[in-house]
Amino acid sequence: MKYALSLIIATAALLPFTAQAADDTCPSSNEDDIATLFTQWNEDLRSGDPKRVVRRYATDSLLLPTLSNTPRETAADKEDYFSHFMAKRPDGRIDSRMIRIDCRTALDTGLYTFRFGDGSAVQARYTFTYRWDPQQARWLISSHHSSAMPERAATTP
Repeated sequence: MKYALSLIIATAALLPFTAQAADDTCPSSNEDDIATLFTQWNEDLRSGDPKRVVRRYATDSLLLPTLSNTPRETAADKEDYFSHFMAKRPDGRIDSRMIRIDCRTALDTGLYTFRFGDGSAVQARYTFTYRWDPQQARWLISSHHSSAMPERAATTP
């Protein structure tokens, strides 16, 4: 009986460390996995439902959007921005990128172009920073910065 009680106490004492170790596990992700996150985000953008896009952002994330000077910190702020942005029927395409992956963070940064339903387009610099959420077992956007290119792209004759 004393042995069983000692075993229970020892096991209970180790449980917090076991749970912490599980959270320290790095997800198995490669550049294609991280690149796919943009594809999924863009599909949600084309859906017309801003809530679908906002679900990709961590609750404590920051959005510095392309077509607004206002930083978006809350889910409601992001939803407001995307409802206006999505009304333009955007479709994003990556022009160039660099992806870096660490244990539970990933960075996708480069240039992208948004084409809109009216035929107009905007080229922008972007950075998506992702954080692995072990509770949801998925990557979430922890910060997203996008700014229109300051100089017009050169046109070829």
